[in-house]
Amino acid sequence: MLALRSKTLLPLATLVVLGGCSTTEPYRAHDAAQLESPPEVAFAAPAIPPASASTASTSVEAISREVPPSTVALTAHQVVPGTDTLADLERLASERNPRLMRLSHEYQGALAKSQYADKLPDPRFGVNVFGNAIETASGSQRANMAFSQALPWLARLRADEQRAIFEAYAIHAEWEAEALRIQAAVRTGWYRLYVLDRQIEIAEANQQLLKSLIDVANARIATGAASQGDVLLGTLELSQLEERLLTYRRQRQGVQAELNRLVAREVDTSIASPKALTPMLPETSADQITHLALENQPEIEAAQLRTHASRWGVEVARLMRRPEFVLSASYYPTDNNRPPSTIVDVGQDPWALGAQVSIPIWRQKYDAIENEAKWKHQAAHSSVDELADRYEALIVDLLAEAYRAQETATLYHATILPQARQTLEADQQAYSNGAVEFDRVIRDYRNLLTLEVGYHQAIGDLATSLAKLSQAAGQDIAVSDLTETY
Repeated sequence: MLALRSKTLLPLATLVVLGGCSTTEPYRAHDAAQLESPPEVAFAAPAIPPASASTASTSVEAISREVPPSTVALTAHQVVPGTDTLADLERLASERNPRLMRLSHEYQGALAKSQYADKLPDPRFGVNVFGNAIETASGSQRANMAFSQALPWLARLRADEQRAIFEAYAIHAEWEAEALRIQAAVRTGWYRLYVLDRQIEIAEANQQLLKSLIDVANARIATGAASQGDVLLGTLELSQLEERLLTYRRQRQGVQAELNRLVAREVDTSIASPKALTPMLPETSADQITHLALENQPEIEAAQLRTHASRWGVEVARLMRRPEFVLSASYYPTDNNRPPSTIVDVGQDPWALGAQVSIPIWRQKYDAIENEAKWKHQAAHSSVDELADRYEALIVDLLAEAYRAQETATLYHATILPQARQTLEADQQAYSNGAVEFDRVIRDYRNLLTLEVGYHQAIGDLATSLAKLSQAAGQDIAVSDLTETY
């Protein structure tokens, strides 16, 4: 999924800038192109390299056709319900998930905004028709026409364009982060289905075991070697196991519905779980995974891009102090309804050219505008540090959880479960011979049931931790196969 990032963004490296402004290009970590840095502001800001003069421009039509993968047609991939693999579900989620589509549309909208942010305002044309004509020596003036064009400070328009470009790229990075989150959610749901199906299988197998124990108890009652209480205890345990089965099946329906929601299809569509999960552990350390996250995590990248956008916002705010010009032209149609004169030209239509300029005299207002932009930039800069710290702590926690789950599963598989099975088998035989009480056999059965469920839960926890570690790192991390230890 992450391989789609560079394919989507590279065609966006340049934009056509109309209206007499020079072409500028946004800087991005994955792009080779560079960007002209705005004038220095009075606080720390991320450095942006100077622009490359040799960069080729890309047409607006070509840019607008570049759509994130979430807009692929829904018929691009068809899966028969109940036969889905994990790859099938991930592909369906990337194609159909409504939140990904919403972010894709927001990205396209932000990209469209960046294509007009540096353009001049529309010119204005007006006509005044006089109810009573203005009588002049050269004739009656019954109307006038005026044309005007506002000319904002062009450097401010270019800075506004750069801010819009970075904001568009930030939304695309958010799309990538959401795609990773959905991928991890699909994997987590898939692993959760595995755990629940194993729990259901274990409970159904234990139902048969309980029934066989009850049959043994009935046989012993017939010979007078046991009491009716043994059968009642077994029957009660069987009812409790049936209740547990109902809970597992209800939980499975909920997980299946959530998976179907992620891939945007009917919530009751059948999804089969994997028959087995291969236990694996990351081959990299927490520091290495953290380094990957700082380089590849789209959420951190989005925060960095918003920091760049807010820096250009400071430049826009600073240039708000520059005056705005308005050029105008007026024309006055005049009737030829006066006697000939040697003083004035009768019937000649007057015209005029004019210019206006705003006077930014309210210093406190512009100081407040600039301070607002600076504080927003500082807030955006702090969000990058916050995300880096949060992901560093999250990776350490997930890695510890993965090792905990792996060690727990190994302990169950190698030691605890074999011992529990041996204990149950021994006590079953002893009960048949009248050497132990029935409640001891039931206790052994309960312990084995809990331990078998715990083993598969540990396997599921390990797989879930790996899915979340991959999400945090921004890419699938290298893992080592632990099959030989199970």
